[in-house]
Amino acid sequence: MADRPPRFRSWTLRSRVMALCGALGFLLAALGVAAVVIASDSNDRIDVLTNKTGPMRTAGQSLDAAFVDQETGVRGFLLSGEEENLAPYDRGRAAETQLIDQITRLNTSGDSDASIDADLALVRERAAEWRSAIADPAIAAVRSGGPAAGQAVNGASSTAQFDAVRASVAHLQSDIAVVRNAAVQAAKQTGSTLVALEIIAAAAVIVAGAALMLLLDRLVNRPVLALAAQIRAVAAGDYDRDIAGRGAPELLRLAQDVDAMRRKIASELREVQEARAQIEWGNAQLKVQAEELTRSNRDLEQFAYVASHDLQEPLRKVASFCQLLQRRYSGQLDARADQYIAFAVDGAERMQRLINDLLAFSRIGRLTAGFTQVDLDRVLTVVRSQLGERGGPDAEITWADLPAVRGEEPLLTTLFMNLVGNSLKFRRPDVPPKIHVTAERAGDEWRLHVRDNGIGIEAEFADKIFVIFQRLHPRESYEGTGIGLAIVKKIVEYHGGAITLDTEATEGTAFTITLPIPKPDPGTEPGGGSGAREDCVSAVVPDSGAEATSVPDAGSGAGEAPDQRPEAEQR
Repeated sequence: MADRPPRFRSWTLRSRVMALCGALGFLLAALGVAAVVIASDSNDRIDVLTNKTGPMRTAGQSLDAAFVDQETGVRGFLLSGEEENLAPYDRGRAAETQLIDQITRLNTSGDSDASIDADLALVRERAAEWRSAIADPAIAAVRSGGPAAGQAVNGASSTAQFDAVRASVAHLQSDIAVVRNAAVQAAKQTGSTLVALEIIAAAAVIVAGAALMLLLDRLVNRPVLALAAQIRAVAAGDYDRDIAGRGAPELLRLAQDVDAMRRKIASELREVQEARAQIEWGNAQLKVQAEELTRSNRDLEQFAYVASHDLQEPLRKVASFCQLLQRRYSGQLDARADQYIAFAVDGAERMQRLINDLLAFSRIGRLTAGFTQVDLDRVLTVVRSQLGERGGPDAEITWADLPAVRGEEPLLTTLFMNLVGNSLKFRRPDVPPKIHVTAERAGDEWRLHVRDNGIGIEAEFADKIFVIFQRLHPRESYEGTGIGLAIVKKIVEYHGGAITLDTEATEGTAFTITLPIPKPDPGTEPGGGSGAREDCVSAVVPDSGAEATSVPDAGSGAGEAPDQRPEAEQR
């Protein structure tokens, strides 16, 4: 291809194939036109053979027989004198006229042959001479004087003139044969020419097919194989290898596109490698930080141990001796001393509750027994039982359609203890508290609604109430440490859900808790353990002033469980 003109090298594969097919089509069309012309001429030659020379040859033979019949009839009439013996002569004359007219008509159809016309004229002339010199005088003599008179006619016994007639007929047949042979030879030549044209057409098709195969091999097959080898080398990891194409312009453009894609992939791969290096460095940093976090957690656990033992022991001692001091010397000192002692007792007790609550908050999600199916109906029953008579004789705690969810039952119990305990604590004066818990399914999660008819929460404090140690009321109005709803939020988030305050509630407080519904494991029965209960429980709780319980202790540094202290004090 290097010695080809640049203009030809710029031809696309489609252009080259179309040019080859066009040349082949032009050649085949020319051969087809020539074949049509030759076939038409062959048909003409065959038509001459079948419709002209053949009938003329047959007519020439019949013409010779007609003259023989005439001569035979004349001789029979001369010998017998009977008219019936003259019948062949009459038939021969009629046949002579008919056959000469037929040969004349056939010769004039198509290309007329002058030699045949001359032969026909000679036959007519010699036949007329024979009849006028011999046949007609002899017949007239026999009719007038009998057979003897006819035989006495000059030349009646001679055949010279009749032989001349037959010789002219023989010459006519010879010329007809010459015309026939010429037509046969021409027909053979046209057949040979048609065969030659077919051979040329077949050869042209074969040559064009070979040229097309060579063209496809040089412009498509070899370049594609070379391109594939380069692509395999790149795929094997040699991303910096340039991909060069050859062959048809389409394959050159394809190679350029593939090389552009290789460059882009190589560039992105370098970026990925750099990002991987950064990720590995980040993972190393995270590993270091994880180790540091593990160490910090150990320190925090040690702090929890200290807080639950080393700190609580002095607090218990201070509180115990302050209480002893209060009981023994109450009324023996002045009022200010009694007030100071009360402050000391109250501070020690609050400090003890704060430490227990912080420990409970820190243990959520860290000390776990694993998730199980938790029946919320049973949880609410336990909550009602543990709250006892805190809400007074007219308090109502109801629930309906509660499902079974995946979680830790102690934590979920603590969650509802805090929410229901808050509803009982923040009741409206002189209004019996009413708490109602419902559930509904929304797609792949459960939505639990806890509503009461208490004093409610302003919408502006919807986020603040879940922050640890945040209080909306003075300690003198409502007791508590300000950590209860923070524990509730942490429990919900530990279970993969969320809790929000319904700011559109027109009366009391309404919380919405969302908990995900896990997909059932293969082989388990559909809906097992997650169906809603059609249960509605109403309880009248006598007032006892008890606080909501905190998160149950899963174990501390000294094996002691924290005190059961109030958690519902956020509002």
